[in-house]
Amino acid sequence: MTLARILAILVVLLPLGGAARSEIVSPLFARGYNVLPLPRKVELHPDDFALSGQWTISLGRTVSRDDVAVETLREEWLARFRFPLALGASTGQVIRLEVLPGSVPVGAALDRNRAALAEEAYRIELGPKRITVTANAQPGLLYGVFTLTQLVQPRNGQFLLPEGTITDWPDLGLRHIYWDDAHHLETVAEFKRIIRQAAFFKANGLTIKLEGHFQYRSAPALVEPHALSPSEFQQLTDYALRYHVQLVPYLDAPGHIAFILKHPEYAGIRAFPDSNYELCATNPDSYKLLTGMFQDLLDANKGGKYFYLSTDEPYYIGMAANPQCNESARARELGSVGKLLAEFVQKTAGYLHDRGRTVLFWGEHPLKVEDIPSLPSHLVNGEVYNPVFDRAFRAHGIRQMIYTSTEGEEKLFPNYFPFPASRITEIFEKISFDPARKNADVIGAVNAGWADMGLHPETFWLGYVAATAAAWHPGAPEPRELMSSFYRQFYGYNTESMDRVYQLASLQAQAWTSSWDRVDSKWRKPIWGNSDKIFQPARPAHDQTVPLPPTDLNAQSNWREANANRLKLAAESHEENDELLGLLYQNVQRSSRNRYNLRVMLSLAYLCRQNLDFLEALGRMDALLESARISIKKSDEKAAVASLDTVLDTAGQMLAGRNKVLHDAEEVWYEAWLPRVPEANGRRFLHELDDVKDHLPDRTIDMSYLVYRELNLPMGGWITEIQNARNHLAEKSGLPLRKDKMNWLETGTQ
Repeated sequence: MTLARILAILVVLLPLGGAARSEIVSPLFARGYNVLPLPRKVELHPDDFALSGQWTISLGRTVSRDDVAVETLREEWLARFRFPLALGASTGQVIRLEVLPGSVPVGAALDRNRAALAEEAYRIELGPKRITVTANAQPGLLYGVFTLTQLVQPRNGQFLLPEGTITDWPDLGLRHIYWDDAHHLETVAEFKRIIRQAAFFKANGLTIKLEGHFQYRSAPALVEPHALSPSEFQQLTDYALRYHVQLVPYLDAPGHIAFILKHPEYAGIRAFPDSNYELCATNPDSYKLLTGMFQDLLDANKGGKYFYLSTDEPYYIGMAANPQCNESARARELGSVGKLLAEFVQKTAGYLHDRGRTVLFWGEHPLKVEDIPSLPSHLVNGEVYNPVFDRAFRAHGIRQMIYTSTEGEEKLFPNYFPFPASRITEIFEKISFDPARKNADVIGAVNAGWADMGLHPETFWLGYVAATAAAWHPGAPEPRELMSSFYRQFYGYNTESMDRVYQLASLQAQAWTSSWDRVDSKWRKPIWGNSDKIFQPARPAHDQTVPLPPTDLNAQSNWREANANRLKLAAESHEENDELLGLLYQNVQRSSRNRYNLRVMLSLAYLCRQNLDFLEALGRMDALLESARISIKKSDEKAAVASLDTVLDTAGQMLAGRNKVLHDAEEVWYEAWLPRVPEANGRRFLHELDDVKDHLPDRTIDMSYLVYRELNLPMGGWITEIQNARNHLAEKSGLPLRKDKMNWLETGTQ
């Protein structure tokens, strides 16, 4: 650890808005109170007081009865505490809500936009007869209400609050979370729940990647069977604005747009005719398409301030030199491929900027420092890099956001554990202490929950909340306290061992992945290129597989020896899975909030368990096949047939178990999602894979991507071989034949 980091831990406050390390336990947490984000300034008196009797809400002159803060306070207290709050004057116990511009000063903060920070600042004065929430503006009043709601602590049949004063303001003005709907789509009702939950933890931006899940008027060929209509998107925009959350449209370009370029209608704007990954940045039709899509989204997002033009991973810009696209000539003319990317950004972002939007983008490779002056200075860069890049962006007037992610390429569940090398620690450290806090003009933080591997976004909330908490109050609370507070605020005060639940879920998901072998794919088209280069020829994609026990009854098997580590991992993980299921079932009943989240986790635990059952069943079948070999050597065909019958029965049970767990996951996930189907609402889904990026949910049209690797095993032929061998022995011993018809690719349940 460097001296600078040691000092960062020891000091109480850093100058110039720098982050500080908090106490090992915050004063609120030490008193039994959990608040996220942790307030910036807390002054506690020695006593707590109980909420008893009749409390009323008194409104300041500038606070209306239908203000979202008033509505939220009444709804939350009734739902959480069964505590009704009447509106009107009272001589008894009062919660006073006031909006008084300039009444709450903003202390140390990194973001230099003090006016924006002041709008979100608030003060809470807590006493047994009177609670006052004062804010400079309506956003701060809502945040004060959320903090007051989080503060209420149930204890010994009472609801307690501490006496004292809390003064709070954010460190960064933009606290965005990225919601990935490229491979699924939530219902409108679910989106509203997501928006309100984000606001509850003081996130003020929800960036949504919809891809084909929006009904583009200008590009109807892209629209998938289930897609948000413009009126639905505007409805969500308005709902978000009520909670002081910006709903931010997101569109990739020039790369990452296989969802566009896979369609024959748009093959002509590909940079390379044989790749659907990236469009041609010198083709006027590319801009015609993009500006049409931009306008469709803008028209359905009235009231929004931002637009995310994702220039993520434009690997091949400036490289195309073919009859369809000659980017390389323009890159040479401009002086670099980075300047060609800058020109593309200038044209596309300029359209959005001219229509009143602040454009967020990713200014990354192939941009070099010398290319940055070619970018328009009105941009906001959604990432920070290193001191040289960050200072160059700052010098050019481009503000930046600190980027973190909850999920990258993990399967089923994010790598929240093992601790301390956990995702939450990484998020906390990056936002709180990154050198960009000194080198860049930082105005916010964004946390991404990538759904490239088909995870349910309910698994991302811990990361989303951690990032928002660090962006509001960097350096506090410590990651362990942050996680503990999250469990109590998110699930309720009666849940138990949630830290262990998240640890086990992380380990189970890691075992799910590591228990299978990585191999070149025989089932999908090859990959066209990567971040380094275009492959010539294309290289195989990668999939996972597991070897099946040999079916030859005349040769000895070493399958168990070769797979000993796999079987050991399955056995060890089975015990952990038992514990995980037990804790989840316990907490589904104990939780008072977000039970759906726990049910999603249950579905994931069962997917992991089915994998363990499958691997252990392979081990049992190998032992049965070996038993059959021994019986054959003893000329005991009846015993051999009995062993093979058990193998076939086990295979049937494996098929039924796999399909049931898939069906159960679908039942739970589709409570929040619209179905993944090939056709609906007069629209069809074109199933064509990305030529560069391997996204697991893209591999199937429906939810069967969750069991994709099992579907690709040659189990059908393997079962047929076992049945043929069994029937051959049965004929010799006068036993009846089996004519089972088992379709391994069938995923339905009976």
